[in-house]
Amino acid sequence: MDFTLLFYRMKRVFFLLIMAVFFCVPLNTFGWGMLGHRVVGGIAEHHLNPKARAAIKRILGNESLAMAASWADFIKSDRSYDYLGPWHYINVSSGKSYSQFMQYLQDDTATDLFTKLNLVISELKSGKLSKEKQVFYLKLLVHLVGDAHQPMHMGRPEDKGGNDIRVSWFGRPTNLHRVWDEHLVEFQQLSYTEHIAAINFTTVAQRDKWMRQPVKEWLYESYAAAQKIYSGVKMDDKLWYDYNFQFVGLMNEQLLKGGVRLAGLLNNIFGK
Repeated sequence: MDFTLLFYRMKRVFFLLIMAVFFCVPLNTFGWGMLGHRVVGGIAEHHLNPKARAAIKRILGNESLAMAASWADFIKSDRSYDYLGPWHYINVSSGKSYSQFMQYLQDDTATDLFTKLNLVISELKSGKLSKEKQVFYLKLLVHLVGDAHQPMHMGRPEDKGGNDIRVSWFGRPTNLHRVWDEHLVEFQQLSYTEHIAAINFTTVAQRDKWMRQPVKEWLYESYAAAQKIYSGVKMDDKLWYDYNFQFVGLMNEQLLKGGVRLAGLLNNIFGK
């Protein structure tokens, strides 16, 4: 038997299997990627009140919010959770004013990030969940709040939230959605704890304002940010250092707001 030939055949089969799994997963459901979601969860942990912290400890045990934050992406390997795919995003056409966007959400009855984030919050507030359901909805909440602050999760339906806008990132073929999911965050070359330490600076007034804003306001901010992102790129653009320089501040602001607002939600649900 030619073991060298067998080895290369096995490598090819493995590669094809990986590609099949990759392309079967809806790409516009991946939020910030693992690193960004952990930044949001870790920032939230810094701003929990004692009651909320204790309640979350009872539910998650020794698992931190940072580590729980990517669970909703990990479970995509289990097809029984496929129904959660549309929970991660809203595709909204460009050009809506503030009032038009708010009316859009007011009329929204679809299965999407807005309706299901509200569902998750309501379920956790009910106080009627089993321990298993508490874990399920809490991990979803941590993840979905992160998704709500990734601007391309408020992207256009015609390009699937930027998934159909081909670009390159430092010469590597990718798409606009993935740039915001992963490449821009990872380009900072920081662990999630280092990233938190670098950006987790807020005043009491900022935290109070951000925590009081309703979910609709978060989504509009992300929608407005998405319009700015769309205006700064076109098909087949080559993105590199200047793109990071232009948008790293917006990225960090969204991560920071996501973490602070997540803490505000958790304090409201568990910390009263």
